[in-house]
Amino acid sequence: MARGWLPDNVTRYRDRHGKWRYRFRKTGLPTYSFKNPPGTEGFREEYHRAQTAMPAEEAPRFASFTYDALIASFYSTPAWIGMADSSQKTYRGIIERFRAKNGAKDVRRVTTGSIDNLLAKRAAETEKGAAAANLRKALNRIHRHAIKLGWRTDNPVTASDTIRTGGDGFHTWTEDEIAAFEKQWPLGTRQRLAMALLLYTALRRSDMIRLGRQHRQGDRFALYHGKNKSETNVPIMPDLAAALDALPGTHLTYLVTERGHPYSSGNSFYNWFHRACEKAGIPHCTPHGLRKAMSRRLAESGATTLEGRAVTGHKTDREFARYAEKANKSGMADKAMANLAIKFAKKGE
Repeated sequence: MARGWLPDNVTRYRDRHGKWRYRFRKTGLPTYSFKNPPGTEGFREEYHRAQTAMPAEEAPRFASFTYDALIASFYSTPAWIGMADSSQKTYRGIIERFRAKNGAKDVRRVTTGSIDNLLAKRAAETEKGAAAANLRKALNRIHRHAIKLGWRTDNPVTASDTIRTGGDGFHTWTEDEIAAFEKQWPLGTRQRLAMALLLYTALRRSDMIRLGRQHRQGDRFALYHGKNKSETNVPIMPDLAAALDALPGTHLTYLVTERGHPYSSGNSFYNWFHRACEKAGIPHCTPHGLRKAMSRRLAESGATTLEGRAVTGHKTDREFARYAEKANKSGMADKAMANLAIKFAKKGE
């Protein structure tokens, strides 16, 4: 029998933001936190996976003060558990590759010099600094945990050399590229709706694919950014409203596959959307580049950093500024100087 209106073994609780969350707990099975709300197809699929999951295995024992033991302990910390699923996946891959070669090493004996050598080797192997920079971030996290455990009094990563990545990440869509995509995919296509949702909500793809009618509040969207656990409430712009009206549906989520199912993951959506970009002649463009395009547009429109963050959900001014870096600086300078000329104009001359 279901308890109340929830399925067996599912309970709800409020997170630190006051939002209701749902989790599955049953003796002998792993605890599972739901990503979709009850009553949705996504929730039913998650519930089935939780019921049929392999029984939780007893945690292996590792030698004291080794990286194996440190990393196992780190995975049980609130800092790790509270991390977004996408971030966990990224960091776990980096950490486990490091662990495969260094798991048996004594954490107490590692020096800053050995960290520098490791990072230099990683940068040489990949021929780009991003991989080494990400490794440095991951190592910094686990060594901070070593200090908390009392295994070290210092963090050897802190004094290591900063890695230059030599790039600015995902390409920011230009207005010409947005126009090219819209020309290829007119209103009424799923591709056009996907682009409009990404651009005008500034959501990451993992959050956008879950966006649905339950998030709409009149002419606004109440949005949740899973990666940094922030919330935004933004008006629905006319171009987005047109894309929504042109592709009506009965599903809870706005964007579904050709078979009418929600996208199972951000990766499956990415592959589909990338093919749409290729057909539009912009194969170098990505979903995340539209989040950066919105940041650029906000900066070019004269939005303050706080106003921009209220749309994109960035937690700091620095993060928003980095995304808005591709703004048209000459146009912004013209606007700033025109305002300055008006304010400081000499009367009577």
